[in-house]
Amino acid sequence: MIQVCGASLVYEDHGREVFACREIDLEVRDGEFLGILGPSGSGKSSLLYLMSGLKTPTHGRIEYQGRALSEMSEKERAALRMQEFGFVFQYPYLVGYLTALENVMIACPDRDIRQESLGLLDSMGLASKAHRLPHELSGGERQRVCVARAMAGRPKAVFADEPTASLDHSNGVAVVEMLVANRGHGSLVMVTHDPKMLAQADRIVRIADGSLVKD
Repeated sequence: MIQVCGASLVYEDHGREVFACREIDLEVRDGEFLGILGPSGSGKSSLLYLMSGLKTPTHGRIEYQGRALSEMSEKERAALRMQEFGFVFQYPYLVGYLTALENVMIACPDRDIRQESLGLLDSMGLASKAHRLPHELSGGERQRVCVARAMAGRPKAVFADEPTASLDHSNGVAVVEMLVANRGHGSLVMVTHDPKMLAQADRIVRIADGSLVKD
C-alpha cells in the first residue's frame, strides 16, 4: 500500500546536515496496524510525516499504491490526504467555535456525513456531547473527537502521531482501542514512545537516531 524506499529527511543546522530519517526502507501493508516505536527525537514523527506526504524526502521516495508522492502535484497530495488519509496528532487540534459533531464533519466538507459522524461519536461514548464546544470537553474527550474525525469517510490509512502522549494511561488505552475498533479495513500507522500502547499492533518496528533498528 505504502512503500518507503531509501528515504532520508535532512535538515540544515548552521551549515551542518542533520538526518531526521536516514535511508529508511519500510512497507505499510493493506489493513495492518503498524507501530513505530522510538524515544523522543528518534525520527519517528518525521517518518510518519514522510509516509503520509506531509513532508517530502530529501533523498529516496515514498510510494502510495505504486505511485511516487513526489510525482504528484501539491494539489493531488492535498486531495490524497483529505480523501484517503486520516490524522490524529499528539494534541487534540479542534476548531474552537465548532461543536464536536461539526469538528468531525469537516473531515469531508464536500459530502454529507452527519449520520456517519454521529455514529462515530456514539461509538466513542460522546453521543450526548456531540453539540458541545471543545472547551466544554475534557482532554480525553477532545482526543476522541479527533479520532472520530480521522475515521470519518472511511480512510484507507490513518496516521497517529503520539496520540496518547498528552493523556493519562487509561485515556490513552481507550484512544488506541477506539482507533483499532473503528479503522474498518483501513491501515493504522501509529508512532509512540510507549510500547504498552502497541499491544494490539500487527507489527512493530523500532527507530533510533533516524534509522530503523534491526532485531
